[in-house]
Amino acid sequence: MLSLTVHLKTVAHLRGRGDRIAKVTFRGLPFYSRVVENCEEVAQFNEMFRWPIASQLDGNEMLEIQIYNYSKVFSNRLVGTFCMVLQNVAEEGHLELTDTLIDENNTSIKTSVTLEIKYQPMNGSMGSWSEGQFLDIPDDQDGVFTFETDSLLSGQSRGSGTSPGRSLHGSIPTFRKAGKGVFLAMKLGKIRSSKEDHRKEDEPAILDMEDLDRKAIRLAGTLDPDTVSLASVTAVTTNVSNKRSKPDIKMEPSSGRPVDYQISITVIEARQLIGLNMDPVVCVEIGDDKKYTSMKESTNCPYYNEYFVFDFHVPPDVMFDKIIKLSVIHSKNLLRSGTLVGNFKMDVGTVYSQPEHQFYHKWAILSDPDDITASCKGYIKCDIAVVSKGDNIKTPHKANETDEDDIEGNLLLPEGIPAERQWARFYVKIYRAEGLPKMNTSIMANVKKAFIGENRDLVDPYVQVQFAGQKGKTSVQKSSYEPIWNEQVIFTELFPPLCKRLKVQIRDSDKVNDVAIGSYFIDLRKISNDGDKGFLPTMGPAWVNMYGSTRQYSLIDEHQDLNDGLGEGVSFRARLLLSVAVEILDTTSPEIIGSTEIQVEGVSNISESATGKMEEFFLFGSFLEATMIDRKIGDKPITFEITIGNYGNQIDGVSKPSAGKKKKKDGENEEEESELIQNSSEDEADEDAELVSVSSTPLMKPVITDRNYFHLPYFEKKPCVYIKSWWQDQRRRLYNSNMMDKIADKLEEGLNDVQEIIKTEKAFPERRLRGVVEELSIGCSRFVTLANKDLNQPGRTKLDRERLKSCMREMDNMGQQSRLIRTQVKKNTVRDKLKLVQNFLQRLRFLADEPQHSIPDVFVWMMSNNKRIAYARIPSKDILYSTVDEETGKDCGKVKAVFLKLPGKKGFGPAGWTVQAKLELYLWLGLNKQRKEFLSGLPNGFEEIKAAKSGSGPHFAPPVSLVYNMKQVFQLRAHMYQARSLFAADSSGLSDPFARVFFSTHSQVTEILSETLCPTWDQLLVFDDVELFGEASELRDDPPIIVVEIYDQDTVGKAEFIGRTFAKPTIKMCDEHYGPPRFPPQLEYYQIYRGNSTAGELLAAFELLQIGQGGRADLPPLEQPTDSERGPILPVPLGIRPVLSRYRIEVLFWGLRDLKRINLAQVDRPRVDIECAGRGVQSVLIQNYKKNPNFSTLVKWFEVDLPENELLHPPLNIRVVDCRAFGRYTLVGSHAVSSLRRFIYSAPDKTSNNWATAGDISISMDSEPSVRKMDTVVKLDAMSDAVVKVDMTEEEDDKERKKKKKKKKGGVEEEEETDGSVLDWWSKYFASIETMKETLRAQEAAQAEAEEREDLEIAAEAADIKLDDLILKGSKLKEKSKDKKSSKDRKKGQAANSLEKQPVKAKVDELVVFNKELETEFGMFEDWLHTFNLYRGKAGDDDEHAFDDDRIVGRFKGSLCMYKVPLSEEITKEAGFDPNMGMFQSIPHNDPIHVLVRVYVVRATELHPADINGKADPYVVIKLGKSEVKDKENYISKQLNPVFGKSFDIEATFPMESMLTVSVYDWDLVGTDDLIGETKIDLENRFYSKFRATCGISSQYSVHGYNIWRDPLKPSQILAKLCKESKIDAPQYGPGGKVKVANRIFTAPTEMEDENGLKKQTEEHLALAVLNHWEEIPRVGCKLVPEHVETRPLLNPDKPGIEQGRIEMWVDMFPMDMPAPGPALDISPRKPKRYELRVVIWNTDEVILEDDDYFTGEKSSDIFVRGWLKGHQEDKQDTDVHYHSLTGEGNFNWRFVFPFDYLMAEEKIVISKKESMFSWDETEYKIPPRLTLQVWDADHFSADDFLGAIELDLNRFPRGAKTAKQCTLAMIQNEHELPTISIFKQKRVKGWWPFAARDENDEMELTGKVEAELHLVTAEEAEKSPVGLGRNEPDPLEKPNRPDTTFLWFLSPLKAIRYLVCNRYKWLIIKIVLALLLLIMVGLFLYSMPGYLVKKLLGA
Repeated sequence: MLSLTVHLKTVAHLRGRGDRIAKVTFRGLPFYSRVVENCEEVAQFNEMFRWPIASQLDGNEMLEIQIYNYSKVFSNRLVGTFCMVLQNVAEEGHLELTDTLIDENNTSIKTSVTLEIKYQPMNGSMGSWSEGQFLDIPDDQDGVFTFETDSLLSGQSRGSGTSPGRSLHGSIPTFRKAGKGVFLAMKLGKIRSSKEDHRKEDEPAILDMEDLDRKAIRLAGTLDPDTVSLASVTAVTTNVSNKRSKPDIKMEPSSGRPVDYQISITVIEARQLIGLNMDPVVCVEIGDDKKYTSMKESTNCPYYNEYFVFDFHVPPDVMFDKIIKLSVIHSKNLLRSGTLVGNFKMDVGTVYSQPEHQFYHKWAILSDPDDITASCKGYIKCDIAVVSKGDNIKTPHKANETDEDDIEGNLLLPEGIPAERQWARFYVKIYRAEGLPKMNTSIMANVKKAFIGENRDLVDPYVQVQFAGQKGKTSVQKSSYEPIWNEQVIFTELFPPLCKRLKVQIRDSDKVNDVAIGSYFIDLRKISNDGDKGFLPTMGPAWVNMYGSTRQYSLIDEHQDLNDGLGEGVSFRARLLLSVAVEILDTTSPEIIGSTEIQVEGVSNISESATGKMEEFFLFGSFLEATMIDRKIGDKPITFEITIGNYGNQIDGVSKPSAGKKKKKDGENEEEESELIQNSSEDEADEDAELVSVSSTPLMKPVITDRNYFHLPYFEKKPCVYIKSWWQDQRRRLYNSNMMDKIADKLEEGLNDVQEIIKTEKAFPERRLRGVVEELSIGCSRFVTLANKDLNQPGRTKLDRERLKSCMREMDNMGQQSRLIRTQVKKNTVRDKLKLVQNFLQRLRFLADEPQHSIPDVFVWMMSNNKRIAYARIPSKDILYSTVDEETGKDCGKVKAVFLKLPGKKGFGPAGWTVQAKLELYLWLGLNKQRKEFLSGLPNGFEEIKAAKSGSGPHFAPPVSLVYNMKQVFQLRAHMYQARSLFAADSSGLSDPFARVFFSTHSQVTEILSETLCPTWDQLLVFDDVELFGEASELRDDPPIIVVEIYDQDTVGKAEFIGRTFAKPTIKMCDEHYGPPRFPPQLEYYQIYRGNSTAGELLAAFELLQIGQGGRADLPPLEQPTDSERGPILPVPLGIRPVLSRYRIEVLFWGLRDLKRINLAQVDRPRVDIECAGRGVQSVLIQNYKKNPNFSTLVKWFEVDLPENELLHPPLNIRVVDCRAFGRYTLVGSHAVSSLRRFIYSAPDKTSNNWATAGDISISMDSEPSVRKMDTVVKLDAMSDAVVKVDMTEEEDDKERKKKKKKKKGGVEEEEETDGSVLDWWSKYFASIETMKETLRAQEAAQAEAEEREDLEIAAEAADIKLDDLILKGSKLKEKSKDKKSSKDRKKGQAANSLEKQPVKAKVDELVVFNKELETEFGMFEDWLHTFNLYRGKAGDDDEHAFDDDRIVGRFKGSLCMYKVPLSEEITKEAGFDPNMGMFQSIPHNDPIHVLVRVYVVRATELHPADINGKADPYVVIKLGKSEVKDKENYISKQLNPVFGKSFDIEATFPMESMLTVSVYDWDLVGTDDLIGETKIDLENRFYSKFRATCGISSQYSVHGYNIWRDPLKPSQILAKLCKESKIDAPQYGPGGKVKVANRIFTAPTEMEDENGLKKQTEEHLALAVLNHWEEIPRVGCKLVPEHVETRPLLNPDKPGIEQGRIEMWVDMFPMDMPAPGPALDISPRKPKRYELRVVIWNTDEVILEDDDYFTGEKSSDIFVRGWLKGHQEDKQDTDVHYHSLTGEGNFNWRFVFPFDYLMAEEKIVISKKESMFSWDETEYKIPPRLTLQVWDADHFSADDFLGAIELDLNRFPRGAKTAKQCTLAMIQNEHELPTISIFKQKRVKGWWPFAARDENDEMELTGKVEAELHLVTAEEAEKSPVGLGRNEPDPLEKPNRPDTTFLWFLSPLKAIRYLVCNRYKWLIIKIVLALLLLIMVGLFLYSMPGYLVKKLLGA
């Protein structure tokens, strides 16, 4: 029975007294011990725990023991934990050990535990499994059968002797004893005794090749082959090259090299801009380049349609970090810069990562950077596209933007980003840096020291952070190598940001200019996760390492770019402690700062331990071999130096901080720490005090290998280096990364295999893929079990925790998905599933990249003469040691081939191609306490030699060198068969190649073959007595690399480098049998690289044979040189060279074209030589190339022996030579056909077209629906029986149309019958474009639906497997699918809407619009005539991107046909077989022929601007042979989308003039005109093609009108001719509209109308129906070219590969010996029609009241209305003023009259005006017809106040309300839902419309209503019935009946008093008057009273 027993003995070194209890856990099942009471130091448990287990013990399972202080009352307190991996228990079955415990913080404590573990497997045997058992294991539920990772194999068959050995492909995990170094005190059960033993435990878990053969043979018998999911089993059985034989090494750095980019941005329009009556301008800014649109006056929704292009030549990283910024600026002019309304930012990388690298017609949301509390400030609609070399942009075809603008649905945001983005603060905290280099010369320092008397550090650092186009800086710390800042830089940006990377740069502040010391990029995608269990960006506090140029200070640093982050850094520069955090702002809270200005503020210091515990690391390296040292360096002694950080760097590593700086911190021993970090090469008071780091090898003089390279004579003595260094212990990060990397490596290797199997068409790719997917799922589940350790290590950051969670989720999810995919891999789904799995690979690589560094990378430098020459950079994680095997770096403890390269820009170009040196290097990096492991991976058989001075030193001082006393002697046989498609290195366009093979310190050369790009050397190179060090079986498992370099021999000077490839030999040990399946080895193709570009392929095989005691006699014998001519050269032996059989190759010689001059002389008498595998044939001589460049004899043939295997066919060489006088020949040019595959002849399969017996098949054609799908013609096979019907008759058509029309809402007949006379060619064109768009939409929708279906299927199947899978929505994939769905639904919705919205289309005959070149649709028209480009001259280097166009010296036209020799009889017996023509029957003759060529140019789109103003003045130039047509006088001013609408006729003679060039030039007033772009069309291939591309066949036949038949031959004549040519019977026209061709019957209508509308009978429709379905005719049928317009990209030779615009055109060709064609179609651009829009403003109502009355304080407004048509702003018209309206009512009866030119088809107004006073001529604009009406309040002394506006699109605007009450804001807000009308259909409309404006909160509010009448008349009608402006004659409007109150008070003051004062205060005034009278009376009374009294009294 399987069981695991643990005997827990004692626990010692406990603290204090107390009761103790132990808990022992295995596989999640805990046991508790008894309580040991009242014990002190030692607790004696002495208990046994036993777990019976159901499945084998996995070597990675854990045992956990926890010791607690026991308490009856409180909960138990944990003392410590002991964990161990049971790997060697699984191997050995028994283990006793004592080890220390660790506490919660993962630190070791004194307490130790002693225990014994026993593992009892089923049969009691342990260790090696015998062969038989291996297969008989019960296949239990845990799936033990997954060999990949289970430890079953770890002891498998001793004979195979695999070992971890060298690893280039190093992705094979090797299981090591896990316990080895985790616990210092662990006593291992056995000491390693013999080599045998060592091998047993270090077995990699992969079956090795040779025993696999045995296994594979056996496995096949016992198992269903699909369950064998082992990489190499299938690799061997299917004989696919594994990565073993093809190491993948890239030599040249690719980053940092500048590339061409072109960014094109079209600003179409803006909407909903916030602000009143603004004059907006859009500014487009990329990096530092700014461009502006023109200004549009007083509008909130300006229409620009302006196109901007920015060209850049920078490295990709720089390009993608640039920010695209779109800003809207209000009222900018020469004097003022304008105010910013809002802007939008996005980096170029985001655009480039979009599908097709572009956003098309999307709305960018504007936000205000100065006020983040405000909402959206408006939208800009734009297109943005980023093109680099070789990308072609597929523009969705634009004809007219009828699709409704749904802003929310089309926002300018990548998939998955929410539309409502929130503002967030990004905090970048900068704490401190260390290890900075000197940035000043020491001389200055000494001068300073003399003056000031103190020593200063030579650097003044500060940190600059760049994000989203903003830069923030910390303060400058003067003179400090270890600056401490403790500051944070705060950015405020929308979240999620559309800028991917933060750039952090340490800079040195200098009076002259600041220099970068080092840069680090933080990719926000790596420090956040957007899933629903995701987290905001967070990072650190963590150290990041910066790399850059070497550390010596020099005034001019040649590698300064490296410090700016361009290219791969070549040296450690500094490390910086930083952290990043993001908080989402609540913009509603009052205390928020509104602006997005950068803030910098202080932060508190963080403790030392926050970033992890300092540990001492040990790095060991051994140089086993140094070869291929470039000969330039070979004459001086050489040393190699290894550095990690600044440790080990002797020349320029250490910058000691000056003593004055050091102050003791409270209690922290900082002195010691900085000492540690700064310089470790002094003796440390440490456990091994004597250990001094040795970081460089002793000087040694190289010896010569051959002409180009030297090597160092290490032989048996291998120098070693070792370095101690101190870093924070963050190994866990690297471990997780390593695990994922290894899974990814394994996956990549597997996928490469699968692709290779598919490519070489081997059997069962699906099995291999299943194996790969299974490995992946196992890898994922292993990751999930292993990654969960050390969770509470010190220094773990939030990002560590979150990243771990999300990685675990992702991996778990990936594991589940891959298990699911495994079940779905079938033969037919291999390719799709392969794509899915490739996505996993990218995902894994992304996850594995750890953003928080810990240990810096290791650099290996080759030094000569104390100068640094060449380097290699090795990531530290790759060589990091772990006790768990999967976590170990892939190159740790392995011997790896390392190629050194030149630093920085020196490594670009040819200098980077040569290898500076090749090292075989062994590296090991780990904690110092795990150091005893460091030699375990070296090849065995060495003695260590210690440093001399540590004689009495500690027992394990590392060795300074290793001496090997075991060596193996081998013979290497390199079978060099041939190479193909080599790089052309000579000016003749050929090379004289030879190959040089390097192995270890030997090299040999093949012979030189002259003048060829496809040399067949067929040569065996034998290297005798190759000495390799190390143990034989290890070498066998992993031999050193073979390097093959191919050179071009030059007569003068040294040979020129062509390319290089790497290989690994197949090895045979002396005790092995030389025989199948491994021997003799198979020839394989190796890709040859030259820098980063491919330079050909090498076909070769390599075997390494051990020479045993018997010497060479035992080796398989070599054949003697058979060829007497070739001298001592050995050929490739028989078993290896391919099996040959006899082929005949027929060559069709047609002619030569466009031959250029050779050495200034013209080619006059050329000849073509064809050569293949040493045989060949020559064409006849062309006697006079100028007169007739065609050959007189068409077909010749030759026979040749070629390999049976098609993949090994040699290339066929075509050479053209010119025969000069006196028998001299000069090579004109050559072409190598690398694959003959497409020319292999296959006999037509008679059975499928067995049309002798089949009855007649009637083919019918449905009336084509209005949405015509392109190319969806049903393919019918000959036997099927289908009946179909061609065209509906007219009446049906009409009925249908009427029916549809009636269905329209409200019974209004929307669409009048289209009148034939209105239709022109453009109607047809636009209808066709609509159709094309619909087709594309339908395709998109269909695709979206299919994807969705697949998603659902996967989900459903997953549900069967596991429901939690669906609950686990944390995975990004699910997120994505949600977003995807929304976008899919959107696409489907759009498609559906566009179909529903379609008004009933009038039946317009259509043509086909191809949105690409015609030839791509029809296989380049190479159906029988192929074009081969002839090259001459050297191929361009990588910088020029080998654009070979400049090397083309002409073209050879012809064809090839190849077949095995005795060909079956039937073919040659066929009737009319001409033996002279061989397989090329029925080919037209090639005599000269005269042709009329008619070129129609419709229009060009998106031209590259050629003038400074960002526009161009294009015109067309057409060249054919010597004739050239320039259309210069008809240039189109300032247009980037010109409509030419022209046709040109040119007469030409084929073959002399057959290349048509259509160019677009830019007209310039002064100077020469510039070429914008051109396109070339080969007319000859079109003319002779069986697709009949001479004149496209239209869908309908008519003899008049816009759809007139263009071809001089009628359809019936064309049909008869085709039948005759294809040798089938003439068409038989039957009654009832039927026609029979071959055995197909077609039906179609038979009458047609002539000009006068009379019907007459005709057969043309029938014939045309056949032509349109010609591809259904058996054997001879093919699709004929339809009537079409093709879209061709315009290219400019100066900017190769980047599209400069597109041109839409087509070409008709008519032979002159036929009847002449009719006149050309008229496609001249439509003239706009003149219209007049009359707008009567009757009344306004509810206008808001602005003014306060002077006298009364009443609210009132002085209303007037202003109106204009968009684009005609200067023609704005105002009504008179309705003064003093108190209710908001105004009466006007005022007429505006707006004349304009309108293009009905495009729904655009056409305006021609001069752009400025300096313009030479008028520019034409097309803008949508929009009427703007505004209501204003007139003020006399101040500016008028704007109250509100409405803009009506005259094509679709809401119907006006009947009354003012019904008129609401909803009319313009819910425009989409309400029915709209078009003034062009309605002609006259009257109603009420609302005015609106935005209030303070940006809400729309109703500010008034206007009653208006719109009346549209044509110019003719306007002349007949003219009207006056305002209320003038003719047809005057009556004066409005305004209340008396409307006037101006200061013009008529009396009126003012009467109306303003009297009305209101009548009674008051009366009362006052009465009171006054009363007062006067009383006064008078009082006044006169005394007098009267006196009078009365006295004088009466």
